[in-house]
Amino acid sequence: MTELILALDVTEKKKAFSIAEACAPHLDAIKLGYPLILSGGLAIAGELEELDRPLIADFKVADIPNTNRLIAEQVFDAGFSSIICHGFTGKDAVQACVDVAEDYGGACFVVAEMSHPGATTFFHGGTAEKIAALSVECGADGIIAPATRPERVKELRKIVGQRKILSPGVGAQGGDAATVAKLVDGIIVGRAIYEAKDPVTAITTFSAVRKT
Repeated sequence: MTELILALDVTEKKKAFSIAEACAPHLDAIKLGYPLILSGGLAIAGELEELDRPLIADFKVADIPNTNRLIAEQVFDAGFSSIICHGFTGKDAVQACVDVAEDYGGACFVVAEMSHPGATTFFHGGTAEKIAALSVECGADGIIAPATRPERVKELRKIVGQRKILSPGVGAQGGDAATVAKLVDGIIVGRAIYEAKDPVTAITTFSAVRKT
């Protein structure tokens, strides 16, 4: 079954915990990015561990290998189970994240193509395909590919094979859950859930389209 991942981009810690606690039983993982971590600190990961849901660190790490390694170590020491890095920085930089993830028994996902409209400026023309191939070469667990462009997901699937594809852009950005759930291993939903009057009710809408 396609996983349902909540992108918890809430900056108020109390609100974030309230949403996470209510939604956790209906989720397969929770993705934390800069908005919440910069607001509440990296220790939030440890506090959320009691919800017993894998935590994905969406820092889109994009630096030299040594800096990537240091960031990844901090991420896994904090209690995250996965990290997301960019691939345009090259093989050695990606490999640093992959190696740390492996050392910790975690996972590393590489951004092959982002979901916003502006991503088409630089991620097209074969760039996303090269990044996807690089992720395979480095032994990454999978890639990030856009729910807003299902046709691109199909092309990238040909490259990564059975490695996981997690797909952001469902909901507020216009990605259709029913369409993309057939193509990927996990759909990532943010605002359509955490900005809803009743986040749990919103989740059921997305849960209904997950393939079995």
